[in-house]
This record gives sequence, structure tokens and C-alpha cells, in this order.
Amino acid sequence: MKRTIVLLGPPGSGKGTQGEKLGQELGYVRLSTGDMLREAVRNGTPLGLKAKEYMDSGALVPNDLIINLMKEKIASLRAGTGVIFDGFPRTVEQADALGEQIDVDLALNLDVNDSELVNRLTKRRTCPECNAVYHLDYNPPKKSGICDKCGSELYQRDDDKEETVMNRLKVYRENTMPLIEYYEKKGKLQTIMGVGSIDEIFEKVKKAVL
Repeated sequence: MKRTIVLLGPPGSGKGTQGEKLGQELGYVRLSTGDMLREAVRNGTPLGLKAKEYMDSGALVPNDLIINLMKEKIASLRAGTGVIFDGFPRTVEQADALGEQIDVDLALNLDVNDSELVNRLTKRRTCPECNAVYHLDYNPPKKSGICDKCGSELYQRDDDKEETVMNRLKVYRENTMPLIEYYEKKGKLQTIMGVGSIDEIFEKVKKAVL
């Protein structure tokens, strides 16, 4: 039976990568607030323009903007669809709002130490056209600075610069870490060490989901 899963973990812990693999291999729908917000920013929607100010500084986008975005997405899903929430909820208030819309079966927490997170994020490069993501150490493009998939020039997102990364981790600890206790009290939390190769981590993720 397909489940409703919340992926928890600090920025750079691999939530997006693992969520994508779950979607591809197990047929889940991945709902990423980051992807949805970046799409809204690219499209210049009113929500996107509001959100961009917060995202560029590494601050959390306000609850009401995120919750309204998610409500629209949840309403469009077919009954019985397996769903992975990646990057949402980020606060206890958002978790309460999500619980009113859909029952969460599992909260999967990817645990990674800060020094590894800073290395992962500051060396990440993104394609502005197709959204492919590379890492200068772990997953470099074949040609330096150029996307393998579409040939566009890669760039470093503002929220991947070191000062912003440190702020994002601080914001995560203050706002999002309480969710670990929130889901633990509900008996829905499983924590996995998010270190090792992508495939090694995915085996642990898959075991927890199945």
C-alpha cells in the first residue's frame, strides 16, 4: 500500500535526491516546496516574487504562502496516490496544517553533520534551464561549468553561498528540528544516517518505507 511520507533533514542532507529515487523506483509523487517555489520565482508569479526575497537571504518563506501552495497541490492528487513531502512541513504550525489535509504515515529523518552539509551545499552547482544539479566533488559535470543534459552554463544558487548556508542551518535548527520531536511523539519517526553513497543511503530509505 502506498503511504504518505514526510522527508526531514537539514539543507543538503539529500532529501531531494532520495525523494526523486523513491518517486522513480516506487511510483510515489514527490512534492517539493523548493521546486514549486523556484518554479513560481522563474514564472514571476506574485507568490514567487514574495518568496524570492526570503529565499535569497536564507530565511524561511512564511507559513501562509507555503501552506496555500501545498493545499492546491494536495487537492489535485488522485485518491490512493503515494506522496513524498520534501521540504514541507518546516515548522510545527505547517505540520498541523498538513495533518488537517492528509494523514502522514512516516516521517523519515536524514541525519548529517554540519561540516558535511556545508561541503555539499557550497560546492553544489545548478542548471538554470533544466534544473539539473551537480557537485564539484561528488558529481561534477563532464565539462567544467556546463550542464551535461542541455549545455547551459551552471551557476551557484544564492542560497548555496557559504554565509547563506550557515544561516539556513541556523534557521533549520531553530524552526525545523522541533518536527523531529513532533513526529516522534506520534510514533511516526524513523532516523537514517544520510552519509555514504546515494545508493547506500537509498537502500536504508527503501527499507524504512517498505
